Amino acid sequence: MDEFKQLMRTPKNIRNICTSAHIHHGKTALTDNLLAAAGLMSEKAAGSLEEGMATWQHKDEQERLMTVDAANVSMTHELEGQKFLINLIDTPGHVDFGGNVTRAMRAIDGTVVLVCAVEGIMPQTETVIKQALRERVKPVLFINKVDRLINELKLTPEAMQERFTKVILEFNRLIERIAEPEFREAWKVNILDGSVAFGSARENWGLSIPYMQRKKVNFKDLIELYRSGKPEDEIQAWVWKNAPVHEVILDMVIKHLPNPIEAQKYRIPHIWHGELDSPMGQDLVNCNPNGKIAFVITRITIDPKFGREMAAGRLFSGTVKEGMPVYLNNAKQEQRIAQVFMYKGIKPEQIGECVAGNVLALGGITGSAGETITLEAEQPFEEMKHIFEPVITKSIEPEKPQDLPKLVEILKKVAKEDPSVKVTINLETGENLIHGMGELHLEIIENRIKDERGFPVKTGEPIVVYRETVEKVSPEVEGKSPNKHNKFYMIVEPLEPELYKAIKEGTVPQGRVKKNDPNLYRQLEKLGIPTKEGRKVRDIYNDNMLVDGTRGIVAIGEVQELIDEGFEQVMREGPLCREPCVGMKITITDCKLHEDAIHRGPAQVLPAIRDAIKNAMAQAGATMYEPVQVLQLEAPSDYIGDLSRLVQNKRGQLLDMQQDGEHMTMKAKLPVGEMFGFSSDLRSATSGRGSHFLVDQLFERAPRELQDKIISRIRERKGLKQEEPSESGE
Repeated sequence: MDEFKQLMRTPKNIRNICTSAHIHHGKTALTDNLLAAAGLMSEKAAGSLEEGMATWQHKDEQERLMTVDAANVSMTHELEGQKFLINLIDTPGHVDFGGNVTRAMRAIDGTVVLVCAVEGIMPQTETVIKQALRERVKPVLFINKVDRLINELKLTPEAMQERFTKVILEFNRLIERIAEPEFREAWKVNILDGSVAFGSARENWGLSIPYMQRKKVNFKDLIELYRSGKPEDEIQAWVWKNAPVHEVILDMVIKHLPNPIEAQKYRIPHIWHGELDSPMGQDLVNCNPNGKIAFVITRITIDPKFGREMAAGRLFSGTVKEGMPVYLNNAKQEQRIAQVFMYKGIKPEQIGECVAGNVLALGGITGSAGETITLEAEQPFEEMKHIFEPVITKSIEPEKPQDLPKLVEILKKVAKEDPSVKVTINLETGENLIHGMGELHLEIIENRIKDERGFPVKTGEPIVVYRETVEKVSPEVEGKSPNKHNKFYMIVEPLEPELYKAIKEGTVPQGRVKKNDPNLYRQLEKLGIPTKEGRKVRDIYNDNMLVDGTRGIVAIGEVQELIDEGFEQVMREGPLCREPCVGMKITITDCKLHEDAIHRGPAQVLPAIRDAIKNAMAQAGATMYEPVQVLQLEAPSDYIGDLSRLVQNKRGQLLDMQQDGEHMTMKAKLPVGEMFGFSSDLRSATSGRGSHFLVDQLFERAPRELQDKIISRIRERKGLKQEEPSESGE
């Protein structure tokens, strides 16, 4: 540990990285290798599905042979006589657990993107590159599973080179398309400078052009080695000696990925929207170990035995010490750090204190992912934006009704450990809902509650969450308070597509607007909304916007919080069937308020606001949007007809189809409501040879002929009357 403690104090020699890739492209096997090379697990077990996969801490990961939770590991590496500390996060590849990737990206500065040499770039590869570039995390490329090109496809070195060139070109094309202008060229990978490596994580070997020149080894040596018929242990001994994957990868990481001091200069302005010239801003940009502390939680783990919470994350500035009193900015709470941990391999070790630029964990802190920890109240870090949102919901209840309070406690812990799960606890109806990214996501959560927490639960059939929105501009609609003394006039209309996209992508921040928010006005101005108009924005919530278009009404400031609250309530539960609203702009055009504050309290203002918005929505063509997923389907060409039929039977739409010899790839758009059991339908349509991957997810208007059916089905499920009564008593 002494070596770790020494290295963590020299940020120039730290690299905070993660592995990221499409599912089953070899991230965890590579992590194993790096751990084995650092002497933190046995070389023989590294990359083996039976004995290795050190970061799979949960039983379900071992059973399903896939990573579900991101795992932190740390190790040291020597290059050109200098020692380096590598803090690595191994992330999941399955799209249902993409939230873990987004959160890991906040803590790191660089990522090794793995691409399988046989499959090439896949939909999830593109998603992880998007997640990295959105957080200004620099990628390098490792083309993995090259042993399959040699042993299974029996390719010549020339044919292999052709395949590599294709992957590199496609990878660089993605960077050019997704990256911000200043990184487009600088962050492309290049085979000659060593920002691309090739190899096999499972077979423990790797090569890059600089390494091959330095060590005088090449692909021909490896092809001859595989074809020589030598026993496995002899091959392994040669590989560990002449072309060890860990050396190639970590050399590449140190040379091509930034240290925290370099990275924070361009990452902080992007992920922290405070004043960069303030003392806090300067400490963050310069990764100052003696500055004010700023720690971001990216993951909470709860020890199943003791129920102890550990908050893993990144320290961007200052030095954290045991016993230090700190402030949690989102929770608005003061707490005390009990322990400071660094990872040695996969084990957290207590170290007493730690300086800026490190990935570490704190004990004694009860916060949630995304929390900013400082000494006193400061501007928190930008909220982490997930690429996809939860679209599938299940009701969950305890087997014994008297255990409901215990279930509520467990659900709160589940939502803490995995913030991609949204938990809705309805105290009135006693119905608890868990919203997840897909069927597998909810299945894993359900099983963990049963197996790891030993708590028997029953879950309902999966339900799809719809969205409510409007299609046109409403006339001005009046909302009266129950005492008839307060009146609000509103117009509801669809948000401009560009603005809606910017809010969804997180460039326009969500939340109630402070008195003066230069960052918001700047972003709106880029979209062609002048600052004068931008200053009227009061609240951006769930991708909807509230604008104050009133003039000269002094008292409106006193009821502004109630107006925001009423607006947010309707945006959470729309008028059609209490589903969330999306993509709307609500403008208050005028209001008449009772001069006495006692007659314009919550009981008067909230119903008036809710009524005005709901009635305006009804007159603006309120409509239901359903979640739709764009999938990439792959199968042998013989099944083209079966796949097309399957897509049509699910109300789907074919977008694109490509045939490559005997293999075909199809892109299709399918409503999530029709997709339950899709995996097994696909297997039976293609005799088990088809596979599907999520490319994109969006909400589209549900077909007119199905709208009424969907609305009445949801109202019935929620126990609502078929018609919504007005609140103002009229």
